Amino acid sequence: MFQKLVSHNDDLRRLVEKGYAVAFDSNYLVVRDIPYLDELKRLQIGAIVAKLKVIDQEHVEQEDHQIFFAGFIPCNLDGTPIPNLGGGPTPLALSEASKDVVVQRSFSNKPRATGKFQDFFDKVDSYVRIISGPAIELHGANPYTFATRETVPNSVFKVHDTLTSRAEITDLSAKFADDVVAVIGVGGTGSYLLDFLVKMPIREIRGFDPDLFYVHNAFRSPGRLDLAELGKSKAEVYRSRYENFRNGLSVERKFLDASSVDDLAGVTFAFVCVDKGHSRAGIFDLLLSKGIPFIDVGMGLNRKQGALNGMLRTTYYSVEHGQKVREKKLADEAANPEDLYRTNIQTGELNALNACMAVIRFKQLRGFYVEEFQSYHLLFGIGDLKIVEESEL
Repeated sequence: MFQKLVSHNDDLRRLVEKGYAVAFDSNYLVVRDIPYLDELKRLQIGAIVAKLKVIDQEHVEQEDHQIFFAGFIPCNLDGTPIPNLGGGPTPLALSEASKDVVVQRSFSNKPRATGKFQDFFDKVDSYVRIISGPAIELHGANPYTFATRETVPNSVFKVHDTLTSRAEITDLSAKFADDVVAVIGVGGTGSYLLDFLVKMPIREIRGFDPDLFYVHNAFRSPGRLDLAELGKSKAEVYRSRYENFRNGLSVERKFLDASSVDDLAGVTFAFVCVDKGHSRAGIFDLLLSKGIPFIDVGMGLNRKQGALNGMLRTTYYSVEHGQKVREKKLADEAANPEDLYRTNIQTGELNALNACMAVIRFKQLRGFYVEEFQSYHLLFGIGDLKIVEESEL
């Protein structure tokens, strides 16, 4: 990553050639070894961090005129804070590879003549003159150490995840780094679930579905339809749709039941998205026996009032209470002949919503979203658009 960015971006190359200690981390430019004075005129060493706005796989540009700074407030030769830096206290989490860089504040100093920097070289050079000038004069400090470090962590994505760094949520996204997630059933709801999950920094995703991809699947699945997909296995269709997006994805044409122990080796979480009760029962047996927490989704529709009505369900089975939740019989483990879902194909929005509920609940469990109530059961009513939750066992 270091060589690719430096060789394709002239401003980054100039920073390296001048001697700046350049590194890259989670779509941030990191420049270490920046000298400055504290309020007692002692020499301190900090680091400049700036967001990388990714243009394509090889080219980046600056997002704005601001920077982050790992260090105390830089001071003048007399110990007073350097004026006109703006900004203020701002924490920012980088990856584990840059744990030595602890961002404490941000600075905002626009060039007076133009109001913006030409590029990263102009930006970093300008801030270094301001921040390091007194330290260079008083202590003969040198910001040009020519030190480089390849700190970009291995990513599961084949494209840059620019949103995470721009939103400054790198620490939250890291909560999924050790997960191995299984999606059992990639039909209506399962296909949307898979679409959401492949765009999360989950280490490994395993999809399972024994069925073929037909026209009715196209009406309740995300993405563009390629007519050549019709008649192929769902596993092949979804594997090919996402193989250029990320690593760590496998989708197999396989039916899972209580005997499929090896298929779930190492799995840390699972989503069950099947529409046959007897299939669900065998999968529940497998997951509970292996101590794998999981979320089961379900949908029930009817035409008792003329128009379609019904419920979407998201049920969480934890390692500690999974069997107790199962005993409540919240999910059908037998066939339901009155359920119209399997014959009504025009419900893509309900499949997507059910998948959203499941993913949001999973992200709460991982600490990505706030969890006010530890709910194990969510019901969304189509008629009144209300969600009812159960949190006490």
